[in-house]
Amino acid sequence: MVTEITKSNFEAEVVKSEKPVLIDFWAEWCGPCRMMSPIVDEVAESRDDIKVGKVNVDNEQELAVAFGIESIPTLILIKDGKAIAKSVGYIDKSSLIKFIER
Repeated sequence: MVTEITKSNFEAEVVKSEKPVLIDFWAEWCGPCRMMSPIVDEVAESRDDIKVGKVNVDNEQELAVAFGIESIPTLILIKDGKAIAKSVGYIDKSSLIKFIER
């Protein structure tokens, strides 16, 4: 399951999550984001050891700035409320799994 992450639910969904959280920063107009989205969705459905969220950078500019997002898609892996890894640009499913399992 993928959760839409917003400024208002960030604390509850990300900071207080007992599982690591993968956040996909994206936008509707972004071609690579649209290519990446089904891969992120598939990983979210197949794994229960992580929480997966998406941040629409057009709607949540404050979160995008807070994480220093300059290009999309950008994936951020958060554990215990802290960003521990970042991936910028399209990656395939096997690369995404390696990114999560670091």
